[in-house]
Amino acid sequence: MNEQISKAVEVLRAGGIILYPTDTVWGIGCDATNADAVEKIYALKRSMGKTSMTVLLDNLDNVGRYVRRVPEIAWQLFEVSDKPLTLVLPGGCSIAPNLIPEQGTVGIRIPKCEFCNQLIRRLARPLVSTSANITGYPTPLTYEQISEEILSGVDMVVDPSCESPEATHRASSIILVGEGGEIKILRD
Repeated sequence: MNEQISKAVEVLRAGGIILYPTDTVWGIGCDATNADAVEKIYALKRSMGKTSMTVLLDNLDNVGRYVRRVPEIAWQLFEVSDKPLTLVLPGGCSIAPNLIPEQGTVGIRIPKCEFCNQLIRRLARPLVSTSANITGYPTPLTYEQISEEILSGVDMVVDPSCESPEATHRASSIILVGEGGEIKILRD
Protein backbone atom coordinates (compact mmCIF):
# COMPACT_ATOMS: atom_id res chain seq x y z
CA MET A 1 0.00 0.00 0.00
CA ASN A 2 2.85 2.44 0.78
CA GLU A 3 4.22 2.17 -2.75
CA GLN A 4 0.76 2.89 -4.21
CA ILE A 5 0.33 5.91 -1.92
CA SER A 6 3.76 7.28 -2.87
CA LYS A 7 3.01 6.90 -6.57
CA ALA A 8 -0.47 8.46 -6.17
CA VAL A 9 0.95 11.45 -4.28
CA GLU A 10 3.47 11.98 -7.06
CA VAL A 11 0.71 11.94 -9.70
CA LEU A 12 -1.55 14.24 -7.66
CA ARG A 13 1.24 16.77 -6.99
CA ALA A 14 1.97 16.84 -10.73
CA GLY A 15 -1.67 17.83 -11.39
CA GLY A 16 -2.84 14.37 -12.41
CA ILE A 17 -6.04 12.50 -11.63
CA ILE A 18 -6.33 9.07 -10.05
CA LEU A 19 -8.87 6.28 -9.70
CA TYR A 20 -8.80 5.03 -6.13
CA PRO A 21 -10.74 3.05 -3.52
CA THR A 22 -12.64 4.80 -0.74
CA ASP A 23 -14.74 3.50 2.13
CA THR A 24 -17.79 3.70 -0.16
CA VAL A 25 -17.29 3.26 -3.93
CA TRP A 26 -14.25 3.81 -6.14
CA GLY A 27 -13.59 7.47 -6.81
CA ILE A 28 -11.89 9.71 -9.29
CA GLY A 29 -9.70 12.16 -7.43
CA CYS A 30 -7.23 15.00 -7.61
CA ASP A 31 -5.68 17.66 -5.41
CA ALA A 32 -8.72 19.72 -4.39
CA THR A 33 -6.66 22.93 -4.52
CA ASN A 34 -5.62 22.45 -8.16
CA ALA A 35 -8.20 23.99 -10.54
CA ASP A 36 -6.58 22.48 -13.65
CA ALA A 37 -6.76 18.97 -12.17
CA VAL A 38 -10.41 19.56 -11.18
CA GLU A 39 -11.09 20.59 -14.78
CA LYS A 40 -9.58 17.30 -16.00
CA ILE A 41 -12.11 15.40 -13.89
CA TYR A 42 -15.02 17.45 -15.27
CA ALA A 43 -13.77 16.69 -18.80
CA LEU A 44 -13.39 12.96 -18.12
CA LYS A 45 -16.86 12.75 -16.59
CA ARG A 46 -18.26 14.96 -19.38
CA SER A 47 -19.76 17.29 -16.78
CA MET A 48 -21.14 20.60 -17.96
CA GLY A 49 -20.17 23.37 -15.55
CA LYS A 50 -19.65 22.98 -11.85
CA THR A 51 -21.19 19.80 -10.53
CA SER A 52 -20.97 18.53 -7.00
CA MET A 53 -17.77 16.77 -6.13
CA THR A 54 -16.92 15.80 -2.59
CA VAL A 55 -13.76 16.90 -0.82
CA LEU A 56 -12.20 14.26 1.45
CA LEU A 57 -10.32 15.29 4.57
CA ASP A 58 -8.37 12.98 6.85
CA ASN A 59 -9.87 14.31 10.10
CA LEU A 60 -12.46 16.65 11.56
CA ASP A 61 -9.82 19.12 12.74
CA ASN A 62 -9.31 20.21 9.12
CA VAL A 63 -12.95 21.01 8.27
CA GLY A 64 -12.61 24.61 9.47
CA ARG A 65 -9.78 25.19 6.98
CA TYR A 66 -12.15 24.66 4.03
CA VAL A 67 -15.42 26.06 5.41
CA ARG A 68 -15.65 29.67 6.63
CA ARG A 69 -18.06 29.08 9.54
CA VAL A 70 -19.01 25.49 10.28
CA PRO A 71 -22.58 25.33 11.68
CA GLU A 72 -22.62 23.66 15.11
CA ILE A 73 -25.03 20.95 13.93
CA ALA A 74 -22.43 19.87 11.33
CA TRP A 75 -19.95 18.89 14.06
CA GLN A 76 -22.67 16.85 15.76
CA LEU A 77 -23.67 15.10 12.52
CA PHE A 78 -20.05 14.18 11.77
CA GLU A 79 -19.61 12.83 15.30
CA VAL A 80 -22.76 10.66 15.46
CA SER A 81 -22.77 9.27 11.93
CA ASP A 82 -22.24 5.53 11.89
CA LYS A 83 -22.09 5.28 8.09
CA PRO A 84 -20.27 7.27 5.39
CA LEU A 85 -21.63 10.83 5.39
CA THR A 86 -21.04 13.80 3.14
CA LEU A 87 -22.09 17.16 4.56
CA VAL A 88 -22.71 19.97 2.08
CA LEU A 89 -21.67 23.03 4.04
CA PRO A 90 -21.98 26.77 3.31
CA GLY A 91 -18.96 28.99 2.81
CA GLY A 92 -16.50 26.73 1.00
CA CYS A 93 -13.00 28.23 0.85
CA SER A 94 -9.31 27.45 0.26
CA ILE A 95 -10.02 24.91 -2.50
CA ALA A 96 -10.06 25.24 -6.28
CA PRO A 97 -12.69 27.85 -7.25
CA ASN A 98 -14.19 25.50 -9.85
CA LEU A 99 -15.10 23.08 -7.03
CA ILE A 100 -17.35 25.67 -5.40
CA PRO A 101 -20.77 26.10 -7.08
CA GLU A 102 -22.64 29.42 -7.21
CA GLN A 103 -24.27 28.65 -3.84
CA GLY A 104 -20.79 28.71 -2.28
CA THR A 105 -21.12 25.26 -0.72
CA VAL A 106 -18.62 22.45 -0.40
CA GLY A 107 -19.30 18.74 0.21
CA ILE A 108 -17.00 17.39 2.94
CA ARG A 109 -16.47 13.77 3.96
CA ILE A 110 -14.08 12.17 6.43
CA PRO A 111 -13.55 8.65 5.06
CA LYS A 112 -13.10 5.66 7.32
CA CYS A 113 -10.50 4.22 5.00
CA GLU A 114 -6.83 3.82 5.86
CA PHE A 115 -5.72 4.16 2.23
CA CYS A 116 -7.60 7.48 1.77
CA ASN A 117 -6.48 8.93 5.08
CA GLN A 118 -2.82 8.07 4.50
CA LEU A 119 -3.03 9.47 0.97
CA ILE A 120 -4.54 12.76 2.20
CA ARG A 121 -1.93 13.05 4.98
CA ARG A 122 0.95 12.44 2.59
CA LEU A 123 -0.48 14.83 -0.02
CA ALA A 124 -1.05 17.40 2.76
CA ARG A 125 -4.06 18.73 0.87
CA PRO A 126 -7.74 17.83 0.56
CA LEU A 127 -8.62 15.21 -2.03
CA VAL A 128 -11.46 15.38 -4.57
CA SER A 129 -13.72 12.36 -4.65
CA THR A 130 -16.37 11.81 -7.27
CA SER A 131 -17.96 8.62 -8.50
CA ALA A 132 -16.05 6.74 -11.19
CA ASN A 133 -18.60 7.16 -13.97
CA ILE A 134 -19.51 9.43 -16.86
CA THR A 135 -22.10 11.96 -15.69
CA GLY A 136 -25.61 10.59 -16.15
CA TYR A 137 -24.56 6.94 -16.06
CA PRO A 138 -25.00 4.69 -13.01
CA THR A 139 -22.37 4.82 -10.29
CA PRO A 140 -20.20 1.69 -10.40
CA LEU A 141 -20.35 0.05 -6.98
CA THR A 142 -17.27 -2.13 -7.47
CA TYR A 143 -13.98 -1.85 -9.34
CA GLU A 144 -15.15 -4.44 -11.87
CA GLN A 145 -18.07 -2.19 -12.90
CA ILE A 146 -15.87 0.80 -13.85
CA SER A 147 -15.95 1.56 -17.59
CA GLU A 148 -12.89 1.34 -19.81
CA GLU A 149 -13.32 5.03 -20.65
CA ILE A 150 -12.78 5.96 -16.99
CA LEU A 151 -9.96 3.43 -16.47
CA SER A 152 -8.04 4.75 -19.48
CA GLY A 153 -8.88 8.41 -18.78
CA VAL A 154 -7.03 8.75 -15.46
CA ASP A 155 -3.31 9.16 -14.91
CA MET A 156 -3.13 6.35 -12.35
CA VAL A 157 -5.34 3.45 -11.29
CA VAL A 158 -4.60 2.46 -7.70
CA ASP A 159 -4.13 -1.29 -7.32
CA PRO A 160 -7.46 -2.88 -6.33
CA SER A 161 -5.64 -4.73 -3.52
CA CYS A 162 -5.61 -1.38 -1.66
CA GLU A 163 -9.40 -1.48 -1.30
CA SER A 164 -10.55 -1.77 2.30
CA PRO A 165 -12.42 -4.97 3.19
CA GLU A 166 -14.87 -2.68 5.03
CA ALA A 167 -15.79 -0.71 1.86
CA THR A 168 -19.57 -0.35 1.71
CA HIS A 169 -19.85 -0.44 -2.12
CA ARG A 170 -22.57 2.13 -1.64
CA ALA A 171 -22.49 5.91 -2.11
CA SER A 172 -22.42 8.02 1.06
CA SER A 173 -25.45 9.71 2.56
CA ILE A 174 -25.55 13.43 1.74
CA ILE A 175 -26.98 16.10 4.03
CA LEU A 176 -27.17 19.79 3.17
CA VAL A 177 -26.54 22.01 6.20
CA GLY A 178 -27.65 25.65 6.01
CA GLU A 179 -25.89 28.59 7.64
CA GLY A 180 -28.54 28.65 10.35
CA GLY A 181 -28.18 24.94 11.07
CA GLU A 182 -31.19 23.80 9.03
CA ILE A 183 -30.68 20.39 7.46
CA LYS A 184 -32.02 18.71 4.34
CA ILE A 185 -31.31 15.09 3.42
CA LEU A 186 -30.23 14.95 -0.22
CA ARG A 187 -29.38 11.23 -0.35
CA ASP A 188 -29.93 8.65 2.37
